[in-house]
Amino acid sequence: MTKESQRIYVKSKERYGAPKIHKMLVNNGCYLSLKRIQRLMKHAGIRSIMKNRPYPSKERIVQLTNLVKRDFSTQTIIEKWVAGITYIPTVRDGCCYLGSVLDLHSKKIVGYSFSRSMTSKLVIEALQNAYTAQKPRKGLLLHTDLGSQYTSSEFTQHVHKYEMKQSIS
Repeated sequence: MTKESQRIYVKSKERYGAPKIHKMLVNNGCYLSLKRIQRLMKHAGIRSIMKNRPYPSKERIVQLTNLVKRDFSTQTIIEKWVAGITYIPTVRDGCCYLGSVLDLHSKKIVGYSFSRSMTSKLVIEALQNAYTAQKPRKGLLLHTDLGSQYTSSEFTQHVHKYEMKQSIS
């Protein structure tokens, strides 16, 4: 059994991990569990090559505080905004992303952006659209999650440029 998994591993140019090797073995009529394949691979010293491995950003995250503290009440429009990203599965393009900015008082989307990739550009465009459409006063509170798009230096620069206060939780 180990010889067959090694043959598949070598044939894949040492790229396949346990799930793909397991699938190939099942297709070839060898019915072993995935866990068994993992143990055999570990014993044989077989490890897959991971492509596009996500490495943590070397950029330091600016410490931002939670200014909202679960108080989502407002007295007027354009006082507090929240921003987020929604995943939208599509038939043709796979998963797409909608970045949106919502006014907490009116509960209306005041800015949005749509993209195939979930990048800082997506949320920056949504914020720019909201800012252009609403022209908020200085000191508006913008609340987001801790996503890398919202903690990126590009996004925080736009928040400061628009003279908003950023809250994160």
